[in-house]
Amino acid sequence: MALFIDKNKCARCGSCEPECPQQAIFQTEDAFVINPKLCNECAGKNAEPLCAQVCSSDAIHKIKTGLYKKLFG
Repeated sequence: MALFIDKNKCARCGSCEPECPQQAIFQTEDAFVINPKLCNECAGKNAEPLCAQVCSSDAIHKIKTGLYKKLFG
């Protein structure tokens, strides 16, 4: 599985970025993005990824890795 940020739901508040212990979240011109190569979904640390816990707009979701690659390259 991988995490992604739905840019249509994202409030662009930036609260997710500093919460990521892997520094997998970064800001582009129009959205925040999660690098799936760096993200480990906070494995072994929390029941739910920290970024998803602090997201006020419920924009962070799990997606199958194969589908992520198909949609986002």
